[in-house]
Amino acid sequence: MGVRAVVLDGDNRIFLVRHSYVPGWHLPGGGVEPGETALVSLGRELEEEGNIEMTGPAELLGLYFNDKGSDRDHVAVYVVRQFHQSGPRKPDWEIVESGFHDLDALPEGTTRATLSRLAELEGKVAKSDRW
Repeated sequence: MGVRAVVLDGDNRIFLVRHSYVPGWHLPGGGVEPGETALVSLGRELEEEGNIEMTGPAELLGLYFNDKGSDRDHVAVYVVRQFHQSGPRKPDWEIVESGFHDLDALPEGTTRATLSRLAELEGKVAKSDRW
């Protein structure tokens, strides 16, 4: 199982990451480690990928079946609006670029899954159960 976050700041900008090992701009997140809850994993991933600490509740947007790598994988996507970022994340071998982007000016290469989750959040399309 994996977790992802739609992190929106006070200016309604979204935090996205670009990895070294897969193309495109993605919602931050990753795999749930053994013994972790989804929310603990979400908090850990946000710290690792964006120096972001949740300071309020995360709202579940949906649970999505992701059959790209397995016939049993699911991704829980949460909306995070209350947080503190200690500073911009420095690029490294895993995250080569990250930052906040205007919803009306998303970077080229924003993934289809990211765009789909945003369209669902904004009520532009019906929620899907597929990644």
